[in-house]
Amino acid sequence: MAETNVIRARYWAAAKAAAGTDSDDVPVDGAITLAELRAAAAALHPGTRLAEVLAVCSTLVGDQPVGTADPATYVIAPGSSVEFLPPFAGG
Repeated sequence: MAETNVIRARYWAAAKAAAGTDSDDVPVDGAITLAELRAAAAALHPGTRLAEVLAVCSTLVGDQPVGTADPATYVIAPGSSVEFLPPFAGG
């Protein structure tokens, strides 16, 4: 069962490299926006490029793509899992 006072941020590829880990449990007091989650996740890794990388990532909340939704208004509930997928080359 997911903890309800955190949002699990999972990092892939360049985001994983920037964070130095594949995931973080970001503590929250309630629902937050995607923009707030990005900032909170980056704050867990000061001195890294994580904020830059997260800004260009495709994002899934649970199994739902965020798509072109505004990160400043897209709300994420505590207990959610969020996947950050950087763009990559190749096929």
